[in-house]
Amino acid sequence: IMGFSNRMFYNNELVADITVKETVLQANEESDLLSKPIDFIDTAGCGFDEKQNEETLSLYNVPEADIIWKHLNLLAEEYKNSGNDISKLSIGIIAPYKSQIETLQDQFHDNVVSDELKKIISIKTIDGFQGEERDIIYISFVRSNDKGEIGFLSDIRRTNVALTRARKKLVMIGDSATLAANDFYKSLIDYCEEQNCYRSAWEFSY
Repeated sequence: IMGFSNRMFYNNELVADITVKETVLQANEESDLLSKPIDFIDTAGCGFDEKQNEETLSLYNVPEADIIWKHLNLLAEEYKNSGNDISKLSIGIIAPYKSQIETLQDQFHDNVVSDELKKIISIKTIDGFQGEERDIIYISFVRSNDKGEIGFLSDIRRTNVALTRARKKLVMIGDSATLAANDFYKSLIDYCEEQNCYRSAWEFSY
């Protein structure tokens, strides 16, 4: 999880403690969801365009939020079916735009049917997670447009805060065609492909 940030911001000088270096949700080769520390879910070509709240002018992306719930519920089901106690985990969902946070909060009760799962999920902006960590972090990048505009996602140090909140699993959802217009995000997507952690949103569009 720290590999990309280490390369981009710290000249590969950060060294993970031996007690956490290989930590994943579960070392289970049969389950990529549990054994891989990173997922980048690419929405390019899916038509998941960003929308703008007319009152606040903040941006949101409903299909990206839908992907989060589908992935999270699948992960939780596999985790429990593998004999683990889901209540001992902590899960954070991060979005850079307040309208996306509101969208996720509005969807929360309809999409998280398990009471024990509801108790361990926090939904906040990047700034809201400053100084905090969770076992699992989801990031919705929101931006998806034909112009390659990413707005304040170009503040890559704030994005780095989001990327480094996860202890065991980092799941990112974004449109590579939009994000890759920025060199930082192109490097992030390339890194995920290098780590064999790249997936298409089509896998979750059902």
